[in-house]
Amino acid sequence: MDRHSSAPTRYADVGDKRYAYRRFGAKTNFPIVLLQHFTGGLDHWDPLLTDGLAEHREVILVDNAGVGASTGQTPTTIEGMADCILEFVDALKLESFDVVGFSMGGMVAQALAKQHPARIRRLILAGTSPRGGDPTPHQAEVSRRASGSASLDDFLWLFFGHSEAGKAAGRAFWNRRHARTEDRDPPSGRETIMAQVAAGRDWLQPHGQRFEDLKSISMPTLVVNGSNDVMLPTINSYHLAQHIPNALLILYPDAGHAAHFQYPELFLSHAKLFLAG
Repeated sequence: MDRHSSAPTRYADVGDKRYAYRRFGAKTNFPIVLLQHFTGGLDHWDPLLTDGLAEHREVILVDNAGVGASTGQTPTTIEGMADCILEFVDALKLESFDVVGFSMGGMVAQALAKQHPARIRRLILAGTSPRGGDPTPHQAEVSRRASGSASLDDFLWLFFGHSEAGKAAGRAFWNRRHARTEDRDPPSGRETIMAQVAAGRDWLQPHGQRFEDLKSISMPTLVVNGSNDVMLPTINSYHLAQHIPNALLILYPDAGHAAHFQYPELFLSHAKLFLAG
């Protein structure tokens, strides 16, 4: 059976777009579709998590339009990105599935869940925020550290807890993430990055009454984050949990934006328990 490090990159053609994806794990009735963060692609997932989920479930990693090895124009709204994911799952003939969305991928997952609630069985939202959520008070520092010249120290500050233990967990994730050496996903280009920036800015604006749209996310939802997310402030996870009707919230201590990568074994046990319900 293929694993994170060996699963080949496949392609699904939809009109003028070609979606790059990897599919591996145990065949089940409800595969898990994983949606990645801003500028992130197939190789930015933690293989400890994807392989752990794949022990009992089929895992599908996908690059949205224009991201990584996928072609097509990247939408400038989160809802447009959700439309692309719908195209992709339809191309794979997935009638019902679970979704794990991280950061911007979590925003896309919310939009998809609002528009097509009958398609998603269970939803996990990690390190993300609702439409109209609270912006980071550290925007200047986040922008500086997230630039093209970002160092490993910048990455650790952005994604992980700032203690020595948090940094050590971040370095361990960094090594796991780079274990795959062949058939790697190419980086996203500037046009895609700027489209994602525009989508993120648009997502800050509420549609109608703030958070009212979250009531339409009807499936069981697990919201996870770190206790100090400097990119998408942790208060946004409370907003999600308070307004999604069937939501459970877990916050991991001394952790940041990528708490599920900082505590991979603990998150995996929580995710498996939740998805098995």
